[in-house]
Amino acid sequence: MSSALDEDTRRTLDAGRETAGAMLRSAQKDLQKVFIVFLVGFIGSFYALRLYIWEFLRNVTEARMSAATAEDLQIIAQTPFDVILLQAKIGLITGIIMAIPVFLYFSRDALEERGWWPSTPVARWKIAAGGLLSATLFVAGLVYGYAVFFPVMFSFLANNAISAGFKPTYSIVLWAQFIFLLTLSFGLAAQLPLVMSALSYTEIVPYETFRDRWRYAVVGMVAAGALFTPPDPFTQIMWAVPMLVLYGFSLYLAKVVVTAKRGSERLDVWTAAGRHWNLILGVGVVGGFLVYAFYAYGGLERANDLLAWMGTSRRLLTPGSTLPVTPAVALAVWTTAGGLVAGAVGFMYYVYAELEAAVEPTEVGDPTEIDLSALDADGIRAAPPEAFADLSEEEALTMANEAMDDDEKEKARAILERFDEAEERRAAEGEGEGDAPQSASEEIGDRASRAGGTFLDEFTDGETDEDDIGGYYTDVAFILDSLTSRAFRIAAVFGIVLASTFGWLYTGGIGRVFEQFLSQLPDDVTATDQIEVVALHPMEALIFEVKFSTLIAVLVTLPIVAYYAWPALRERGFVRGNRNLIFGWVAALVVGLFAGFALGYTTVAPTVISYLVAEGVRAEMVIAYRITNFFWLIFFTTAGIGLLTDVPVLMLLLNTAGVSYRTMRDRWREVTVGILGFAAVATPADVMTMFLVTIPLMVAYGVGLGVLFAVTLGGRRDLSGSEPSEGDQGADAEV
Repeated sequence: MSSALDEDTRRTLDAGRETAGAMLRSAQKDLQKVFIVFLVGFIGSFYALRLYIWEFLRNVTEARMSAATAEDLQIIAQTPFDVILLQAKIGLITGIIMAIPVFLYFSRDALEERGWWPSTPVARWKIAAGGLLSATLFVAGLVYGYAVFFPVMFSFLANNAISAGFKPTYSIVLWAQFIFLLTLSFGLAAQLPLVMSALSYTEIVPYETFRDRWRYAVVGMVAAGALFTPPDPFTQIMWAVPMLVLYGFSLYLAKVVVTAKRGSERLDVWTAAGRHWNLILGVGVVGGFLVYAFYAYGGLERANDLLAWMGTSRRLLTPGSTLPVTPAVALAVWTTAGGLVAGAVGFMYYVYAELEAAVEPTEVGDPTEIDLSALDADGIRAAPPEAFADLSEEEALTMANEAMDDDEKEKARAILERFDEAEERRAAEGEGEGDAPQSASEEIGDRASRAGGTFLDEFTDGETDEDDIGGYYTDVAFILDSLTSRAFRIAAVFGIVLASTFGWLYTGGIGRVFEQFLSQLPDDVTATDQIEVVALHPMEALIFEVKFSTLIAVLVTLPIVAYYAWPALRERGFVRGNRNLIFGWVAALVVGLFAGFALGYTTVAPTVISYLVAEGVRAEMVIAYRITNFFWLIFFTTAGIGLLTDVPVLMLLLNTAGVSYRTMRDRWREVTVGILGFAAVATPADVMTMFLVTIPLMVAYGVGLGVLFAVTLGGRRDLSGSEPSEGDQGADAEV
């Protein structure tokens, strides 16, 4: 195995093993302490789950549900070991997470030798403050998740399953994993202010990068919302909006931190505060008076009346009600605390204003006249964009090298970053400039001449080098480029079909399909009313609805894509004839699809389902199928029969368009890979189902090859009326 690794990889692995060994040796005498911390985390979380957390999570899940919905909801264990193994797994992870910081601390000597430990000692109060802030943000994320997001989301998911006629019977393993994944996502997301501020303060990622790239951050947050939340707009908004607000707050906090750092280099903080001591003192006095007035002049009663109007049972307490002091003393304490907090806010405001003024760039006459070499790193970053407009790459590299020679690495990096920004700006401005647009025919001709050999040349004539994918890439790029002008229409059709199908399923269509299908089964199978369809995962019903809707949208959109891509396909030698043939193709495929569907719905599916459940029903067992498995079984045995019927039909249609029998015969491997990819995306995520889909489709493909062999006389002619190429004739002669 080592011989298969390059020298750099082997050195990296060896260095990693040496470091791990050195860390173990360094912490050897303290490993017992590390193990004790791990054991505390493991046993503590194990018993906390058993005594408190399961009940707490169940209460959170049912918090916004109606009594009827909560009664239908069940949390089940699929095996006798589910609960104890899940508790052990969570305890193990908790123990490891708690033990890692302790282990790193005790192995710090080994890390110091390798330069992986801070060379300058960090004050303990700073470490404690950072840890406390991180923990506070983590808890704040959890509070939002458990108080707002989880109750609304679980109520929505359970009601969706019940309205479709299914029972939300969640597996405790899947339910707990789902909750803990979202818990972790909320806790980590809440660290954004701390992370952005730290990265900006250390200049690892400059504040200006976070400020200028906010659009990418918005896209990333929306994408994360689509990944972590159910695919409905409401819960995605509940995820994305707090994240966007948090990003805005983090951006402002990063600006404050960076301004404080840069300004403190030019201005003493306490000197700035001394200039405004009277205003700071005044803000503190006003803050203390407001707290006193709130308690002394009826503010507490009005606040409790507002809470009662909002329907909550929580109330604000009077001063001293929870402390062993008189109300007068407690009011004095609260007043003093309010004054100190207000004074601290005033202190930060006025000092920050001074610091911000200290780092504002000075006015210059002509920005292009600025001597960049005379500026420091902060000056380079603060310089206007015009100062870099005429800077060449050679000049930027020369200035950066001079800064490196003067041991000013930050300045060198700032010069290159600003030069890159100027290059991006020039490139963006240059996109709008160019020659007059070509006609469509000229554009297609130019693209064809640039692309080189045709796809048909690569696909049919002679032997193709398996490692040479250039021809495939240029052909695919050419075809996709031809669809660019029609992308909006294609996307609109796809979106409308997807939304319509999902809306129908979401509003009870999936339940009506289930009831209608049960009516096709024999009476001896359905008479006992023992067939149930359950959701073991909170999002299982929605995931199936989205997958099924996407599949239908793809099937409906494909003919439209083929219609618009037909000229490019014909240009590349892929097909022949007029693109209006697509309408005939669609009609033939729809006939084949519905014929197969009718056969499957009336005969194949009832027979298969009856055979699978008959023995269980006769034994008086409760048959409980998962939504995903049961409905994909229905799909495969109904619409799937139609799709199998369409495979030979499509192959005949392709032959009429010029794709030869030999082409389809020789490219069966590519077809197999494509079908496997389709099965991986469109079916449940397990290997067995992928093969159950792939094998029948490949059998249908073989049947289509047999039909083509008979119709084309062994490939000697095509249904398009054209003679086969010499390569085809030679190959068929050998056969």
